[in-house]
Amino acid sequence: MRVAESACQFESKRGKTAVPLRSHLDVMPVHVLLEGTGPQIPAHLTRIPISLITTSTDVTDKIVKGKVVHKGPLVPLNNDSFILKMVIQEDSMLNSSSQNSSVNVVLFGSLAKNFSQSANQGVLRPVLPNPRSPPANKRRSPVSAELSSAKAPKYTYAKLDSLKAGSVVNVYGVVVFFKQPFKSRGTDFCSSLKITDHSNEKIGCTIFCEKLEDHPKIFRNGDIVRMHRVKAQVFNKSITLVNTFGFSVVTFDGVKGAPVEPRTSSRSFHFDPDDQRTVEELRSWAASQALFASVTSTVPLSAVQPKAYFDLTCQLLAKAPVDTTCTLLRVWDGTRCPHTLLKVIVEPHVTEGQLSFSKERENLIADVLVYDNHVEVARKLKPGVFLRIYNLRAIAGSSTVPGLTRSQLQVDHLAFHLHGGTSYGRGIGILPDNSPDVQELKRVIEAFQENDEEALSELNDSDLLEVWKTPPESLDGETLDCSTERSCGHDMQKVTLSEVKRSGLGRVHHVRAQLKAYEPHRLHEALKLYCSKCKSMQDVPDDELLESIFSEASKDCGPCSPPPWVLSGQVSLPRHAPGPSNRALTVYLLTQLMFEGKTKDVILLMGSTLEEMCQLMASYQNIIPVRASGGHLSLFDLSAPFLFRGRKRYYGCKRCSKAAVREQSWEGVEMIDEKIIAEALGIQPLQFILLMKLELQDATDTLDVFMWRHAESFFGVSAEDASANQEAQNSICQIMDSLCPPGGNVGQHPWLDLCLMAYQAEDDDGQTKTCYQVCHTTVVKPSSE
Repeated sequence: MRVAESACQFESKRGKTAVPLRSHLDVMPVHVLLEGTGPQIPAHLTRIPISLITTSTDVTDKIVKGKVVHKGPLVPLNNDSFILKMVIQEDSMLNSSSQNSSVNVVLFGSLAKNFSQSANQGVLRPVLPNPRSPPANKRRSPVSAELSSAKAPKYTYAKLDSLKAGSVVNVYGVVVFFKQPFKSRGTDFCSSLKITDHSNEKIGCTIFCEKLEDHPKIFRNGDIVRMHRVKAQVFNKSITLVNTFGFSVVTFDGVKGAPVEPRTSSRSFHFDPDDQRTVEELRSWAASQALFASVTSTVPLSAVQPKAYFDLTCQLLAKAPVDTTCTLLRVWDGTRCPHTLLKVIVEPHVTEGQLSFSKERENLIADVLVYDNHVEVARKLKPGVFLRIYNLRAIAGSSTVPGLTRSQLQVDHLAFHLHGGTSYGRGIGILPDNSPDVQELKRVIEAFQENDEEALSELNDSDLLEVWKTPPESLDGETLDCSTERSCGHDMQKVTLSEVKRSGLGRVHHVRAQLKAYEPHRLHEALKLYCSKCKSMQDVPDDELLESIFSEASKDCGPCSPPPWVLSGQVSLPRHAPGPSNRALTVYLLTQLMFEGKTKDVILLMGSTLEEMCQLMASYQNIIPVRASGGHLSLFDLSAPFLFRGRKRYYGCKRCSKAAVREQSWEGVEMIDEKIIAEALGIQPLQFILLMKLELQDATDTLDVFMWRHAESFFGVSAEDASANQEAQNSICQIMDSLCPPGGNVGQHPWLDLCLMAYQAEDDDGQTKTCYQVCHTTVVKPSSE
């Protein structure tokens, strides 16, 4: 095989060595061997184990032998060349825990092209070149390779109770818990699951993959999962599995007797009769376990009860954005909910999917509101797909739903919410067409087709208006014409942005400019916690962090001697709360408040998860989470809220607080609020603030300004309300969409009258710089007349 110019790169887990094959290396012999023929390797070549390869190893006349366990695609380059990557693993190390048993090989040029055409996964013996070999050898390449088509590798699978830290293994397991893939803080998506097998050992698994299709396709607890090349690690004193290089996964329906059909995005994967037998054995074992007695299929709309959390299998009929943090999904499953359902109002022109339905089908459609991280998933959904929505919540009589009109606020309706976060596996999954649940739904749909076509032809304009109604004022189907006005009372002339930049510090300026851009676009990222004492500022902890803090605390509920001024007892979770049934939590009541008949004013709660805490917030005015430490009651670390009060959470400053559970006299206190409780616990409370960066422009220049000290007066909404109240959040998002319409022409953005103040601040490197802040400015909304 002739090579004009090629290169090979060998990479082991100890390092890399790249060797160019320049024009004097114009011959690259490749020998393809047939089954049964012995390898014909020149006698002067010596085999070297992959584990011994380092950047300093002398690889003159050396070869490595192994199986090609992965062959990547042939990728064309701009200069009519090619590149291909493969992974070689030594025969004796295929099932070993050694971390240095494989090597990555990158082929370039004609070698890559010929290799792609002539070789599949098999045995490879490449000769490692000596970078110091003299040009005199130009007629004999220092690199040669031999390929043989080999039988598929025989994989072995480890039992879950035999995993050792550091080992790379292949495993089978039955899924007992899972979360749909969610966007991590990096570039990958993350999914987590917990599996078990005949050993009854439960092992957690965390998988990071850049592409969603590379994640396990799990639809319910009880599904069977097979994972190749996962690494056992110790996390929180327990063995967990994480994906490593060459990871692959295949899943199967866990229902006994169902067809054994692999779910995977891989074009080629190993599956033989032994694998089928393993899947069927795990199905039979799982069906016999009491562990799975509570695993049920999804709940149909006809069986949904208020306050319940449930999984819904349905078809998506239409969808529409409500605001930047909420999307409406219109779904159905062919059954009718016995309760009056909320109908969220949106304009037809923002809706994707069918706009109108027959009255009969309209009665079967449920409106589902999805929030926060699920909005990104919802954007990618296409009407007509079949979904499984996990941990959906049915809320009765909700009046803080985006899109409700005043006439609807008094109606006793049932709303379906998919809250943000991934607790209890919360998320949205797309079901394949061959799913048994999808097949059942399709039969129901087909029965409606004729009725729909008949009834739809009889719809008139009044029917359509009744379905979609009129968009409410709170939605941005037609953007509000907001403006701003200064409230400072300064008597000065307006200046341009370029003049502002040339002015000195400590001055106030009046400007007229347009809002070119702003950040962050996600409102929860604009919320910060601020300490008025030490002037520190920090992010609001997300639910993932809080869930882990509460989960760890709930596992550590050892013996505790309560102080004499509290009375211990137990409280049961609401009937429809998720999690184990009949679970009771330890609660401590303040004896002084009990004598005054204020048993629900303040309680101390131990052993709850974050979700359970949220369930109990409706029953008590103030809940203080506590844990056992050294046999005594203690507060949580101040990374978590020290108080839950209604829908609001209150945090304390770690630096300025001396937090402790201590006795406090409540005599003469009419209303116990967060300030009184913080003082009683020795906590310096943190204040919610809004922090945004705005990019202004006029005809002369652009200018970055901040908004935080006067942000509440600017929006007419308190940051504390924005942390817990959906209407407050909607108001802020709507104002920003009005001042800086997404996707619009910047020249058409409204002109704003603003008051700016210049000041000095230090950056992260300790350098002082001039900053600008919006002050004494408020947004003016059009009158509602």
